[in-house]
Amino acid sequence: MAALLALMTAIPGAALAQAGLPADFVHLRAVDPGIVQDIRYAGSNNFLGRPIEGYEAPECILRRDAAAALKRVQADLAGTGFALKVYDCYRPERAVRAMVRWAKDAGPDGAGKRFYPRLAKRSLLAGYIAARSRHSTGTAVDLTLVARTQGHATSAAPPVVAPCIAPASQRGDGESIDMGTGFDCFDRNSHSNARDIGTEARRWRAVLAAAMRKQGFRGYYREWWHFSYAGAAPVAYYDFPIR
Repeated sequence: MAALLALMTAIPGAALAQAGLPADFVHLRAVDPGIVQDIRYAGSNNFLGRPIEGYEAPECILRRDAAAALKRVQADLAGTGFALKVYDCYRPERAVRAMVRWAKDAGPDGAGKRFYPRLAKRSLLAGYIAARSRHSTGTAVDLTLVARTQGHATSAAPPVVAPCIAPASQRGDGESIDMGTGFDCFDRNSHSNARDIGTEARRWRAVLAAAMRKQGFRGYYREWWHFSYAGAAPVAYYDFPIR
């Protein structure tokens, strides 16, 4: 059994369902408590409008090398007056499946429509919601910038009803720096090269992207908040719950 588990871990694409934390995974809070956490899928402030399967605690978990790299990003930002805030880190495969089921559901959009104000729900399967997510390897992270004076406290913005493309004052983003849209905004304005978001928002996106690239993270052009760590180790897909 031990040999089989080791083999599955080494094979990219193998989904490992287990109750504990794998040896090469860590809680980000233990690596850098100064990185603010607002884990949206553990609550109701997300496009499903409820806690998503596998998110049993609002905690960021990452593969150890990705967490160490994120700590270096935070250190690099120290002189700028900004710090990081993470929205999502490791994502259990059961959560990925729940997102796909939701996107395929022909039922009413409900309050989640504010996350995709100009698209049909099912169209989100083409580029935004995938059947397999790098998040499930523990090497992807969704994040933004906050003012460093926020300190070490967890920050959770209250749910609102304004569309994610509305002005920052209406979106309920809390203390987050205005990036032109909210997190998980499935819209053309969330593309990294969007031109209709204003000069300041484009500048903050560039600051975040440059800091992440310096430490080995690659962005995703449709989502300004999404970055994957390009580590050398083989990746495996996991399904243990976040606790």
